[in-house]
Amino acid sequence: MNNPNLLEYERDAEQRGYSMIAGVDEAGRGPLAGPVVASAVILPSGVSIPGLTDSKQLTAAQRDGFYALINETALAVSWAVVEPDVIDKINILQASLLAMLTAVKRLGKEPGMILVDGNQKTAWTGPQMTIVKGDAKSLSIAAASVIAKVTRDRIMESHAVTYPQYGFDSHKGYGSKSHRDAIKTHGPCPIHRMTFRGVKEHVESAAIASGGQINLIGA
Repeated sequence: MNNPNLLEYERDAEQRGYSMIAGVDEAGRGPLAGPVVASAVILPSGVSIPGLTDSKQLTAAQRDGFYALINETALAVSWAVVEPDVIDKINILQASLLAMLTAVKRLGKEPGMILVDGNQKTAWTGPQMTIVKGDAKSLSIAAASVIAKVTRDRIMESHAVTYPQYGFDSHKGYGSKSHRDAIKTHGPCPIHRMTFRGVKEHVESAAIASGGQINLIGA
């Protein structure tokens, strides 16, 4: 059985007259490369998904298993991607909120309320509640966290084929030592976040060295 506390927010919303409660979460705010991905998931009322929790607490194999189970069980599942060039233009917080809003709009069903991980509301005009560390407190948000994380990991694995020198399949774009070393050696590529510390220094150095002309690997 689920930890009953993981359905506390959903049950509270239902008792207040809301139905079709959607959990919303994102993955990829911190990496130096790749998109931020958000997901929205509507689970059946009172559903049991034993073991499902915050995606960061699960192994990759467990996430893959829950990814399939969530897609089979949920009433609606959606996800949305905001690419690095947009992140650089509007900043990562706004990009995350945009991805979450887009995911909600793509559900195909109108949620009665959305439960959003974190402390920042989206631009969704319907009822919503923010829940700090919601991916460990709400089953719906936990489900969304798994969908977002697995989707993003698979995107980064595909980028690893295009840009093998960076090892995106292992670190998924996060700032590991091997990733930072690869940026130092090869410079940034088109999926790097050029405004992020750990990348922008190398963009600036390359621009100075080339007289203002920046040549990105693979561009």
